[in-house]
This record gives sequence, C-alpha cells and structure tokens, in this order.
Amino acid sequence: MSSDADHQVCGMSLAIDVVGGKWKLHLMWVLGEGPQRFGNIRRLLDGVSEKVLTENLRHLEAAGVVRREIFPEIPPRVEYSLTPLGETLRDALAPLEAWGDRHRAVLV
Repeated sequence: MSSDADHQVCGMSLAIDVVGGKWKLHLMWVLGEGPQRFGNIRRLLDGVSEKVLTENLRHLEAAGVVRREIFPEIPPRVEYSLTPLGETLRDALAPLEAWGDRHRAVLV
C-alpha cells in the first residue's frame, strides 16, 4: 500500500490502491459489461480462485466502485455491478484497452 503522504501528492497512488493487483482491472472490465453473478465472473476470469475473487470483490466494494446486491429469492441471488464511481473508473480504463489493442503485435 502507498503511504498517506503519497495520496496527498499523487492521484495515481489512489487509483493504484483501488485497481492494483492481478485481477482488479480484469474484474472492472467484466463488470463493465453489466451485472454479473459470482460464478459467471469466476468462469470469465480463468485461473482466479474463489478466495482471491472474493477478496478482490470486497476490496472494490469497500473502495466504492463495485456494488453487491442480494436479491430476496430462494435460493438467494447475488449480483455484482459497477457503481457510478466504478463507471467513471471503467471509462478511464478505456484508453488503456485501446493502447493494448494498438500495440498487440509487439506485446504478444
């Protein structure tokens, strides 16, 4: 984690605290496609463990970019989606995707 002094100086430190790590950017992209159930997210993110996915979703929820909604059904249904703040973050990630697409031949 970054220090408090870093957060006062650099917005990038704040952003990295939210989306840093192996799975969070992937999660943001998957959730940008619309509300998703846990099992579907896990299928889409090949290789992520249940524990790691849960931890990452909780971190993004605590940061205010992901919403967890529990539906009062039997059996219970839980969906994850982006909050309005999460939508703005996804919009900020679109240029990163474009960069990857542009340089795919060099990067792969």
